[in-house]
Amino acid sequence: MSEEFYKVAEVSELIQGKLYPIEVDGEPICLVKLEDGIYAFTDNCTHISGPLNQGEFDGCAITCPWHLARFDVRSGKVLRGPARQDLYTYTVKVDGDSVFIGLPPLDE
Repeated sequence: MSEEFYKVAEVSELIQGKLYPIEVDGEPICLVKLEDGIYAFTDNCTHISGPLNQGEFDGCAITCPWHLARFDVRSGKVLRGPARQDLYTYTVKVDGDSVFIGLPPLDE
């Protein structure tokens, strides 16, 4: 089975470097537009679920406001602990001005 895509935004509405917390089919997701594209990642820190959209964002790294774990939003990779698990990142597709996020099938 393939991902199911949901329209979440318009490219023209997104400001570069601004975090956009959204919910897609019950999943808390954070969206951000960078120079090289639009990225989507889980909005919960993998340490103890801190709200990443409330953290400090710099360049391509998000810092959790609770315990300062740091992640690369493009790949989800942990840049600094205490988190040990990478963030889940979502497939983003742009069609015209519409931004879509792909969610994995439920039976995976």
